[in-house]
Amino acid sequence: MYSLLGFLIVVGILVTLHELGHYGVARWCGVKVMRFSFGFGPVLFSRRFGRDQTEWALSAVPLGGYVRMLDERDDETPVAPNELPRAFNRQSVWKRIAIVAAGPLANLLLAVLLLAAMYMVGVPGYQPVLSQPAAGTPAAMAGLQSMDRIVAVNGRSVAVWQDVNQRILNANITSEATLTVERDGRSLKMPLALAAMMKDDGTGNPLERLGLQPYAGAMLRGVIADSPAADAGLRTGDRIRAIDGAVLDTPSAMRRLLSGTAGTTVALTVMRDGVTMTVPVIPRQETDESGDAVTRIGVNIMADPDVRERHLITVRHGAIDALAMGAIRTWDLTVLSLKMIGRMIVGNASLKNLSGPLTIADYAGQSIQAGFQQFMTLLALISIGLGVLNLLPVPLLDGGHLLYYFAEIIRGRPLPERAIEIGQRIGLALIVTLIVLALLNDFSRLF
Repeated sequence: MYSLLGFLIVVGILVTLHELGHYGVARWCGVKVMRFSFGFGPVLFSRRFGRDQTEWALSAVPLGGYVRMLDERDDETPVAPNELPRAFNRQSVWKRIAIVAAGPLANLLLAVLLLAAMYMVGVPGYQPVLSQPAAGTPAAMAGLQSMDRIVAVNGRSVAVWQDVNQRILNANITSEATLTVERDGRSLKMPLALAAMMKDDGTGNPLERLGLQPYAGAMLRGVIADSPAADAGLRTGDRIRAIDGAVLDTPSAMRRLLSGTAGTTVALTVMRDGVTMTVPVIPRQETDESGDAVTRIGVNIMADPDVRERHLITVRHGAIDALAMGAIRTWDLTVLSLKMIGRMIVGNASLKNLSGPLTIADYAGQSIQAGFQQFMTLLALISIGLGVLNLLPVPLLDGGHLLYYFAEIIRGRPLPERAIEIGQRIGLALIVTLIVLALLNDFSRLF
């Protein structure tokens, strides 16, 4: 129910605003609007308002919407001679461009305003303090260490991990990113190779592939009975600082540090009730759910909540700064979306990155339960995605119409109807293919 409610709210707000963008600019340009519909397909409910008696309709398929304008090419509604100047097709090419572009731009503007509001209220996040990078990762080869705090990426300051993620994803993956880190009161510049980000199968975190993970500590959430950990006297709530002297500063590192130690004694540095002690444990080899051999000591481990709380901050900004940051963030995410689309087209990123309505509904339901701020952030992100998607030069989308109009400017006259018809068929095939891929990914993720 939360997912359904979240989906309807997200789609309702974003689609309505998108179409209001088209509607508002069309009216401003003097074009008569015949119908404003939320949804596609058969009309379920409608009312007429205003001087032009525009029909405001609710249609059966709530996955979009449309604004139908007076147009001589529309066989349903003949255009009276006195209304010809108000027909869409009689407008200058620049007015038609403005009307078509207004929808996606309305979505991008909404994202700017939502993000600006979030920056004013305060955005919670974790400070970018590093855990020890795994050997062989780009971060380890760059010389980054546990407890390094990233303060800038390519000269642009960062305050929380979300900023680091955004800066690196926006960087050129065939080159390097320069990280500015603070270590023991010193400021160091570290070149980080980004080629590992190209090894993208649609799963995992790109930062983890680079070896960048937040310092989270490690605390025992539970100890399994009759396990090596239980035999060694480990208890729930123990904080493990190191294994054989190697720092354990994130739960995910335990498997790596225990690898190859089955049957031998390892020394765990443990903090309990403020006292640090060394606990000898003999790990044993087991088989995981995938049938692979793993070395375990029999514990459930999680991030240390005290460490996470120490690193959690809330970043707030004034109205002017927040608006500027909202615009910059929207631009960064727009560029990132276009780059990801380009990478998927050339095969450098997996098509598993595509998401459809089921994933949106799932995330929307989760964000509603997580709180107002998370929901507003998700709304901004999806609004950017919708704006970018509609600006793609694919026939049937707004970007496809803009492509036709720019071709008209270059040619000095409209494209032939036959060329437009072929383009529409190609566009329909592309859109159907994308929808099928997105739905397959949705089912794969959820089920």
